[in-house]
Amino acid sequence: MSARRLVGLETEYGIIRTNMPKANATVLSAQIVDAYAQLVAEQDSAAKAARWDYSDESPLADARGFAMDRAQAHPSQLTDVEPGLEDEGIWTAESIALDGNDAHVGSTLYQEKDSTDVVMNMVLGNGARLYVDHAHPEYSSPETMTPRDAVLWDQAGDEVMRRAAQAAARLGSGELLLYKNNTDNKSVSYGSHENYLMPRGIEFSAIASGLTPFFASRQIFCGAGRVGQGMLNERAAFQISQRADFFEAEVGLETTINRPIINTRDEPHANWDKYRRLHVIIGDANLGQIPTLLRVGTTNLVLSLIEAGMAPQLELAEPVLALQQISHDPTLKAKVGLRGGVQLTAIEIQRHYLHAAENYCAARGIADPDTTEILTRWAQMLDLLERDPMDAADQIDWIAKYQLVNGFAQRHGVELSDPRVAMLDLQWADLRTNKGLYYRLAERGAIQTLFSQQEINQAVSAPPENTRAYLRGMTLQRYAPYVVAANWDALSFAVPGARKISRFHMPEPLAGTRAQVGELFEAELEIAEFIDELARHR
Repeated sequence: MSARRLVGLETEYGIIRTNMPKANATVLSAQIVDAYAQLVAEQDSAAKAARWDYSDESPLADARGFAMDRAQAHPSQLTDVEPGLEDEGIWTAESIALDGNDAHVGSTLYQEKDSTDVVMNMVLGNGARLYVDHAHPEYSSPETMTPRDAVLWDQAGDEVMRRAAQAAARLGSGELLLYKNNTDNKSVSYGSHENYLMPRGIEFSAIASGLTPFFASRQIFCGAGRVGQGMLNERAAFQISQRADFFEAEVGLETTINRPIINTRDEPHANWDKYRRLHVIIGDANLGQIPTLLRVGTTNLVLSLIEAGMAPQLELAEPVLALQQISHDPTLKAKVGLRGGVQLTAIEIQRHYLHAAENYCAARGIADPDTTEILTRWAQMLDLLERDPMDAADQIDWIAKYQLVNGFAQRHGVELSDPRVAMLDLQWADLRTNKGLYYRLAERGAIQTLFSQQEINQAVSAPPENTRAYLRGMTLQRYAPYVVAANWDALSFAVPGARKISRFHMPEPLAGTRAQVGELFEAELEIAEFIDELARHR
């Protein structure tokens, strides 16, 4: 293996309505998704959409060999059922807006719509999923095979959200502001998840032990930065990670309560006997492109080390404490304890993994461009951070934000507890390119990027070509009227004249690529012929 691996990224976005601060976030999220569904329905473009198929979901299966009892699961874990506004008891004007002056609501977006007609879950023409995840709109990227592709289609998700917010405003929902962050700093945290394809034969205990020190320390180059410490924002101090203070366990199935560093969800969305999907919940939502590249690429390499039995033999004495100690120290000087009494900094822990990855690749002659780029950037970044973290401000999210926040506080003679600093922290993550502070820095050339806006726009409508996302996305583009449902590993068709739904399974994530099925789309077949030809390509 190498830095190349099947990866998908998920982002839950913070959302508010400017003139209705107490508006129900689930309804606002539904407005975002439904507005995008209406937008793509209006356009004669590649951005077609289909409903989500829940029949293959199994969110309570645990990689440790058992399944959580449904009655014991937190409601947020039940991701195998269609969310419904009526079911949640929130489809009323009073609950959409709790501010007295806005209780009439009557948004033109919903004046003529029943709640059952609101689209809350859809598959897009680039192979991604857009849906309401409880109180947040979420974009789940299509499957990608390289770290750079993972970054590109993650960036496409930000553009999808911007377009959705603009469509919602045009349709009468008012101005909906979206934030790519991980906490409201009022006790609530929401996720930026990663998904990595692995062989099922690897013991999960080896995965957990190999990844825990790496996950606790990788935040030094992929943290998003946060003003405030503690779940309840008890201390007015800067920290590296937005998520670190919300983790309480080492290993577990939960994602919204008692969050674990290593998540055990065993839901591969692929051939169950062959594959495992490692579901990672500990990452921050990065606006910067280089942090996402490093986050994905280095994790791919560490997973290769684990699969080869070559992961560094490190064991943190108290992993959750170490995670938070590292996050709370922007100087990167903090040392955390390992079993046996050794103390290491996050940079030193990362160097153990880097050197193991370099040796692994050298011994196997792995020198593809993606792996070479990740190893080079990883080494250079650790050197830069060791010399002076502030030298990486043009690459790393948390450092750029740290400089911005502290510069503001010094110029105005205020403490980090000042409300204006909190607003600065929030505005950093604003997805509006003319308002978000990250985007304003990037526009001035103060942030390094990997992709142009033109490339990102292309990824909004075009799927990756080297995974099954190509088949899913192109099917939506060419045969959307016949696709009644889709998910990661299946497409369901309603063929005119047929008595039954035709369901095509895609258990192999590396099948359905352009090289394998591109000719089917070039042939411009009728839907029945297309399905017959798909069956021959199994």
